[in-house]
Amino acid sequence: MITRFAPSPTGPLHLGHAYSAMLAYDMAMSRNGVFLLRIEDIDQSRARPKWEAQIYDDLHWLGLRWPSPVMRQSDRLHSYRSAIERLWHDGLLYACHCTRADIAAATAAPQEGVPTLGPDGAIYPGTCRPLDGNRSPGPAPTDAALRLNIGMVACRLGTTPVLSFTETGAGPNGAKAAVDFTLADLARTTGDIVLARRHMGTSYHLSVVVDDAAQGVTHVVRGQDLFDATKIHVLLQHLLSLPSPIYHHHRLIRDDNGKRLAKRDDARALSAFRAEGATPADIRRLVGL
Repeated sequence: MITRFAPSPTGPLHLGHAYSAMLAYDMAMSRNGVFLLRIEDIDQSRARPKWEAQIYDDLHWLGLRWPSPVMRQSDRLHSYRSAIERLWHDGLLYACHCTRADIAAATAAPQEGVPTLGPDGAIYPGTCRPLDGNRSPGPAPTDAALRLNIGMVACRLGTTPVLSFTETGAGPNGAKAAVDFTLADLARTTGDIVLARRHMGTSYHLSVVVDDAAQGVTHVVRGQDLFDATKIHVLLQHLLSLPSPIYHHHRLIRDDNGKRLAKRDDARALSAFRAEGATPADIRRLVGL
C-alpha cells in the first residue's frame, strides 16, 4: 500500500489537514506500506517557502515520516505539459479566454433543475467550446486556459459507458464499495473542467492524476469535499492510460458552527495548538483518531 498527503504551501496546516495526513499515514503503516509527502505548489503566486517549511515541521511534530526527496509539483511542469499535449493532440481540449466575470454573467440565469456549481465553482456554460468540435491546429497554446471537452470525450467513448472507482471510505451521500458514473452524469455535474490554467500550464485535476501515477500511489485518502473531483480524476486516468488508485474519502473536520475548516482558520492551525502546549496525542483525540 502506498498512500500520500499532498498539501499546498499557501497557509498553515489545520486540524483537517492533520486528520487526513494521520489517517493516510496510519493506513499505510497498518499494511507495512509507504506514506509519501508531496508538495502541491503549482500556484507560485500563492506558494510561500515559509509555509512549506511549516508543513514539514508540523508533520514531523505529529510523528509522521516519509521518504526523501519530497516530490514538488513545481519541478514537474514538463510532465504536465506532456499530458496536456497528448489530450490536445487527441482533440479533447480547447482554449478558453473567458474571465471569471464572463462566466458569472453567462450563468446568472440558470435553468431550473440544472446544476450550477461543480467541483471548481460555477459550471462552465461552454462559451468558447468549438461548435463543430474542431479547433485550431498546432501545439496547445499557453496564453489561455485549456478545458476538457466533455462532449468530445463522449463522442469518442459514448455517454453511457460506465466508469467506476473503488471506495473504501464513504462519499458525502454514503456511497461505498464500487462507485459507478457515466459521462452524461459528469457532463451535467462538472461541465468542461479547466485542465491547464493560463500561464500555469496545469491544474489541480491534471497534476494530481499525473503525480499519483508517477509515485505509484495505490490508495488516495482525501476529504469528502473532493468526492466529485475524484470522478474527473478517474476519467483523466482513463484518457491518459493511467492506473486508478483505490479511494478513501473521509469525513471533514468542522468548526463549532459546522463549517469546513480552511487555511484562514488560524485558531485551529496546528501551530496554534502547539503554542498552547498540545501534544500529538491531543491532536489525535481532537480529530477522533
